[in-house]
Amino acid sequence: MGSDQQGLSGARDRYAAAARAFAELVGRIPADRWDGPGLGDWDLRALVGHTSRSLTTVNTYLRSPATREDVPDAVAYYLWVRRYLASADGAEVVERGRAAGRELGEDPAGAVGALVDRVLGELAAVATDRLITVIAGQGMRVSAYLPTRVFELVVHGLDIARAAQLPFDPPAEALAEAAALAARVGVAAGQGAELLMALTGRAPLPPAFSVV
Repeated sequence: MGSDQQGLSGARDRYAAAARAFAELVGRIPADRWDGPGLGDWDLRALVGHTSRSLTTVNTYLRSPATREDVPDAVAYYLWVRRYLASADGAEVVERGRAAGRELGEDPAGAVGALVDRVLGELAAVATDRLITVIAGQGMRVSAYLPTRVFELVVHGLDIARAAQLPFDPPAEALAEAAALAARVGVAAGQGAELLMALTGRAPLPPAFSVV
């Protein structure tokens, strides 16, 4: 197996583990928690809906080939997204999450489980690390895009677990990838020193600090 295929295989495995862990977590949400607080302006259903977009976007983007590579890796993706969201309508982002939550229907856990199975089946059939079109028409390799979805599944999985008051241990390799990506984005965005000082117990992070 060539290095490109090894990169795709590893990215696919970590994404699959994160997606299955997300589905397992959603399956444990009590029926009386779905309308309760989630994150920010989202209730828990909307938060799960937003997180499920890390599945639906893969499903959509695999069907959208690109002809050029605009975004070389996950770090560049998040730096680009930071700029993109700076001019985006925040209300639209919130509503997309709510709409995705509504689309999960009366059995959101079942819908998420079926979605995971479908997307992972489609991803397993991807034979080459091809270029796909992602947000706002940007071209990106499959192996470069998948770590961004692992990040979202892990981070929002922790958000969901906190909101639903459930234990959640993300898969170790997916968690390591998400944490490493956060650090790399922070460094690339000029926040590396603050991150390192906090991680080594030397200084607290500023209020509302975020790398994304």
